[in-house]
Amino acid sequence: MTRTMTPITLTMPRLAWLAATLTLGGVTTFAQTPDTTFLEALTWTEVRDAIQAGTTTVIIPTAGTEQKGPHMVLGEHRFVVNHAADLIARRLGNALVAPVITHVPEGNLDPPSGHMRYPGTITLPNEYFMKVIEYSARSLAVHGFTDIVLIGDSGGNQRGMQQVAELLNAEWAMEPTRVHFVGDYYSNNGFREWLESQGETADTLGGHAGISDTSQLLYVAPEHIRDDRRAPLGGFDGSGVSGDPTRASAERGRRGIALKVEAAVRQIETLMAERLTRTPR
Repeated sequence: MTRTMTPITLTMPRLAWLAATLTLGGVTTFAQTPDTTFLEALTWTEVRDAIQAGTTTVIIPTAGTEQKGPHMVLGEHRFVVNHAADLIARRLGNALVAPVITHVPEGNLDPPSGHMRYPGTITLPNEYFMKVIEYSARSLAVHGFTDIVLIGDSGGNQRGMQQVAELLNAEWAMEPTRVHFVGDYYSNNGFREWLESQGETADTLGGHAGISDTSQLLYVAPEHIRDDRRAPLGGFDGSGVSGDPTRASAERGRRGIALKVEAAVRQIETLMAERLTRTPR
């Protein structure tokens, strides 16, 4: 028996659907360079072209993998600094962002100290942390980045980053490349003072995993908050929480990150201006 095949009429809507299907299926691709500041989302040729076009600043963000109480994931710092670094790079206009370094000093191993007393935390001795920062900077300098910016979202990272900046700047004194340690992002951003102006006290603010940290994660990645586990002081002794995270909010987090970005951009621009006056002719 002979079966008669009915011809398919390819109307314009059907042609558009077919073209889309072929494209999604990988038959036809028209990939464009994405609108991103993140180094790891670019190809090597795209990075090369960006540098040649004048994008010669790169941010190396550092975070940490550490306990954040029972209500926040251990990667809180990474989510926050990744978001902030993107905003800083876009404000600068000629910058990319390197992958976040998440292995940082968090305490001793034996006996466990600091955040290492809590499961899931990963620590790196400061001297090894410094080597990771140093060789990240050296690698990026080889490719043509001339302004290498170090920002850290955790207190334990600050000293090591500053020491690496001093080490490399001394070595590169006669070179155009400079490493900028941007401590104002973490310690001179005005967020705590702003929260105090909103009626918070030293007791409600606390420190680790309190209003500040919780608000920022609520703004950047609220899916990583266990809202039903938020409680003053974490709800029990040894929770790892200082202050009252129930008073945190996404709007407060938005304000905090804006202040951190503003402080960082201001310091970066100052440091870059100083670099220009010191660059060997």
